[in-house]
Amino acid sequence: MNKSDSIVIIPTYNEKENIEKIIRAVFSLEKCFHILVIDDGSPDGTAAIVKHLISDEFGDRLFILERSGKLGLGTAYITGFKWALEHGYDYIFEMDADFSHDPNDLPRLYSACHDEGYDVAIGSRYVSGVNVVNWPIGRVLMSYFASKYVRMVTGFKVHDTTAGFKCYRRCVLSSIDLDKVRFKGYGFQIEMKFTAYKMGYKIKEVPVIFVNRREGVSKMSGGIFGEAFFGVMRLRWDGWFRKYPEAKH
Repeated sequence: MNKSDSIVIIPTYNEKENIEKIIRAVFSLEKCFHILVIDDGSPDGTAAIVKHLISDEFGDRLFILERSGKLGLGTAYITGFKWALEHGYDYIFEMDADFSHDPNDLPRLYSACHDEGYDVAIGSRYVSGVNVVNWPIGRVLMSYFASKYVRMVTGFKVHDTTAGFKCYRRCVLSSIDLDKVRFKGYGFQIEMKFTAYKMGYKIKEVPVIFVNRREGVSKMSGGIFGEAFFGVMRLRWDGWFRKYPEAKH
């Protein structure tokens, strides 16, 4: 039995080109991680690939939850967070399926929380310059200045506010009311970090190199960035008037 204190949540929609490779890459690491795939009804057979790997090789460390239709990145992660908390994991990760996040960085995020005592570790593209490979320049600028905008409006000192490569300690997710998280797209990433920050949790940005996907199709859209852009104003308002619960360890 491969026991682990850590679960990597990977949301998927049409990731048949990547899913088996990313699972094998995570399972090849020296540290034992478990994986939970949240599949939103991929018509390309992504879920079937995962279920085949579960039945043939990885039944004690690979899990899948299937949802009907595309219900949003934020709701996928919240579903995964609840599952991970119910199953007793102490370190809960977010990671993309398309290798834009390097599985070899998972132990570095884990170390920041487990060894250094941080509550949230962010795989940051911007804490040490702009570490993005193979993105169109327009998308780099949009992402970079989106994070600058969040810092300016909210006073939140994280450089990569929209990052989707993260490790949470259990105490963080168990103390946030996940049913009240409002945003579904990249605004979700900002809201979760900002909430943890306002509650007093310790956050570390771990420099990573973000590589644009080589296979499959990007799920990014202007609407995702629009939600993040306007949602930041709501977070600033919350920061002034909302009472956040204190951090629990």
